[in-house]
Amino acid sequence: MRTDNGPEFTSRAFLGWCERNEIQHILIEPGRPMHNGYIESFNGKFRDECLNEHWFETLAQAREVIRAWAQDYNEVRPHSSIGRMPPRHFARLHRQQAGNAGSSETPTQNTTILQPRTVSE
Repeated sequence: MRTDNGPEFTSRAFLGWCERNEIQHILIEPGRPMHNGYIESFNGKFRDECLNEHWFETLAQAREVIRAWAQDYNEVRPHSSIGRMPPRHFARLHRQQAGNAGSSETPTQNTTILQPRTVSE
């Protein structure tokens, strides 16, 4: 898991949790959020489009609003980085292609299958 250097990710509790769950934790270079661009982009969208747009009066209300936002983000909204489709659709296509890896079927138009290469290529 790659994270920034926030206190929530450098605490003994978090590091212990990673160790107990056999999760390799990698910290990005301090002051270099571009090394974690996808999550920084997600955090900005989540904050701007969800958290800053609502005044939550209860934890239950916050959970419901966040759940609805996440559902839209994952199942409806197209994402340019994955061929202008929602992540749920992209994941489904990826799983189908992984299952057909031994067949001669052509990959879906909006996805790319990466081929193994050596360092010198």
